[in-house]
Amino acid sequence: MTGTGEPDAERLARVFLTRVVEPGDEVGGRWVRERGVLEVARRLREGGEPLPGVTARRWEGLLARAAGAGPERDLETAEAAGVRFVCPGDTEWPGPLDDLGDGRPLGLWVRGRPSLRMWALRSVAVVGARACTEYGAHMATVLAAGLAERGWVVVSGGAYGVDGAAHRGALGAGGATVAVLACGVDRPYPRGHTELINRVAAQGLVVGELPPGEHPTPSRFILRNRVIAALTRGTVVVEAAYRSGSLVTARAAQRLGRHTMGVPGPATSGLSAGVHELLRGEAELVTDAAEVVELVGDIGDLAPVRRGPVLPRDLLAPGARRVLAALPARRAAGAREVARGAGTTPDDAIARLYELRALGYVERLGDGWKLTRQAVVSVRGGRSPR
Repeated sequence: MTGTGEPDAERLARVFLTRVVEPGDEVGGRWVRERGVLEVARRLREGGEPLPGVTARRWEGLLARAAGAGPERDLETAEAAGVRFVCPGDTEWPGPLDDLGDGRPLGLWVRGRPSLRMWALRSVAVVGARACTEYGAHMATVLAAGLAERGWVVVSGGAYGVDGAAHRGALGAGGATVAVLACGVDRPYPRGHTELINRVAAQGLVVGELPPGEHPTPSRFILRNRVIAALTRGTVVVEAAYRSGSLVTARAAQRLGRHTMGVPGPATSGLSAGVHELLRGEAELVTDAAEVVELVGDIGDLAPVRRGPVLPRDLLAPGARRVLAALPARRAAGAREVARGAGTTPDDAIARLYELRALGYVERLGDGWKLTRQAVVSVRGGRSPR
């Protein structure tokens, strides 16, 4: 079942395990894979000999958690908060999460109306420093808005800094965004982002592995990042120091074969040092949403070719450009001098000079030719005149 009517035994067992086993616990994931979720739940409820792979002390801790677990109560609390429980086998379960192997979530608590599976098919993670600069906040906002305008779902962690800017950018563009939390989705964290996370839930989705009421811990933040990486087609890092948690997301994305991207910043900024280290490896440099979509999108989703402004002299024929460049900036020159500088014959140089005069680039001065005043800056491009 998918959250309506009476829950089946396996669903209840998974809800029970989200209260007992920590997110990303690969030992617990191996138990579920090898013995089945019902058997693992039964052993934890009844106690006895530890399951393989844990110490006696750890087993006692798991049993203590199991004694206080109430899956029916958790489901009732979730329903009252507008939260549903989605687990493997449900039509809403995102298949990419299965790439996590034994570290795959036992299930996800989801707040919001859209289908998580459908949104994950076309999603990009935008993550970065909590204590970001104005540049980082600006880039995250613009990237997320651009992605949302192109029909992509922006996934982030709901934290201060880059995460919050990414969510706001997507929301401001009227687009889709998902916040993956390291706590119960009924208790937004950080508290200062309660209003933002409620807006995300109203317009998008708020997702987490932990049951209602659970609080975040440092390890839960780190483990949450693997879900962000697995859920999306690629991860963009906007500002990150060497020890930033967003680099954990990027490295998880690399291990999973997802695209990893970084937005460059000042070489002198410690908040860009981690991004630059990624870019020295296998990450791709991106500067806007079009470049992100070119990597994660379908064939033909190409970013526009980048080039500087087209100047009037760019439209001249190559021979005319060479003659124009051969003219001194501050004095007149004869046709033979110009021809030598342009590497052509005097007759050809004279023909080009008359052509350039008609276009307003040069003027006749006695037996010589000189650049017009308005042509000097255009031709020299700011170089010192000779």
